[in-house]
Amino acid sequence: MTMWCAIRTYAAHADELGNARQERPIFFTKPQGCLSSEETIDVSGHDGEIHHEVELVLRLDESGAVSHIAVGLDLTDRAAQREARPEGLPWARGKAFRGAARIGGFVPWPKDVAGLSTSGLHLELRIDGEVRQSARVDAMSIAPAALLDDLRGWAPLTDGDVVFTGTPSGVGRLHPGQTVAAVLQDADDAVLSRLDLRCV
Repeated sequence: MTMWCAIRTYAAHADELGNARQERPIFFTKPQGCLSSEETIDVSGHDGEIHHEVELVLRLDESGAVSHIAVGLDLTDRAAQREARPEGLPWARGKAFRGAARIGGFVPWPKDVAGLSTSGLHLELRIDGEVRQSARVDAMSIAPAALLDDLRGWAPLTDGDVVFTGTPSGVGRLHPGQTVAAVLQDADDAVLSRLDLRCV
């Protein structure tokens, strides 16, 4: 299973980090070993700055179609990422550390990928009960359908691969003792997928 991760798919997030807005999909990958089911995020034991990035996650079937969706966290060591960026170096240290990927429970997606942008899906992340990130999927400047169209053209997709579709604005650093609640909701605000984590 490969985790394909899109960047700068919400224009407001690109703006908040001072990055250029993307006109076409750009991806990096996380190894499967980054995926953790632990209920804690080891912030104090990490030598960098772990930041939260809530995302819509897609699971693909053998044909490359979306079979399930979930909420996810693309945890990022922002200091390591900043250090690598000026020289165009890989982001592995900033994106592929232990526990850097978290995915909530998957729910079936019976529609085609275009429906992800028209069904009122909404992402939200709270730190200690305070909303830090909140956005509808239809606010993406590069839609999930465009991401999959691009991936299918060149990526060696396999059954069970997942796609992290990018984060809205509001990312920030996590600190020991904080609680993190991330949800994917439908148009009626019903929770489809959830993550509840504690920073240690």
